[in-house]
Amino acid sequence: MNNRKKVLCPMDRQGKTYWMRIGNAFQNVDGSTNVYLDAFPANGKLQIRDLDERDEVVKSSGEAQAPAPGATAFPG
Repeated sequence: MNNRKKVLCPMDRQGKTYWMRIGNAFQNVDGSTNVYLDAFPANGKLQIRDLDERDEVVKSSGEAQAPAPGATAFPG
């Protein structure tokens, strides 16, 4: 079982829903989940999904994902 997840934020733009990846999550052995956010969802909505083939392609290519306009980053 892969315990890695992606954290997405649904954003409505011009009548369409776009999904911005804003972090990662990991399911622990005891069933609890740790969530690590790279940005704060301005609309307060999050969805956690399993990684899929497209996520692995982006990871292996070394391609970085830029934050979407309007994303609020946590202070580092």
